[in-house]
Amino acid sequence: MTLKHTILSRRKLTASIAAGVAAIALATGGYAIANSGSSTSAGSSSGANAATAGKVIPFHRGQPSPATKVGQVPANFSPGTGTIVTGTAANKAKAAALAAYPGGTVNRVVLLSNGEYNVHMIGVNWPHHVFVNTSFKAVGAE
Repeated sequence: MTLKHTILSRRKLTASIAAGVAAIALATGGYAIANSGSSTSAGSSSGANAATAGKVIPFHRGQPSPATKVGQVPANFSPGTGTIVTGTAANKAKAAALAAYPGGTVNRVVLLSNGEYNVHMIGVNWPHHVFVNTSFKAVGAE
């Protein structure tokens, strides 16, 4: 075996090991991210009963979402308005929303013009929007 052949074999082995380690790291990270912000909510209640109990209604294809408003929803709120925020304030708003309505997955937090937050939840039929006041307390949902 020549020196050149030995060096090339070692490079191929090193590249293969690095690719394997990267694949394992990506798989582990993806699993951790997928399970970090979501949880399941088991319950047989539906519609307004689940809403008033502070539980999310899981999404099931083909089933309509209840049009239920609970608590205080800003009078001038319309979906798509506000500014997406991140950081400490967004984390506090997210925590307040999930404490009030466990079982959902938050995909963004929006600062509204009145200073309150709209925590946008996905993967659930209700609530889709949880409103959090400036003291980081959930005050309404729709």
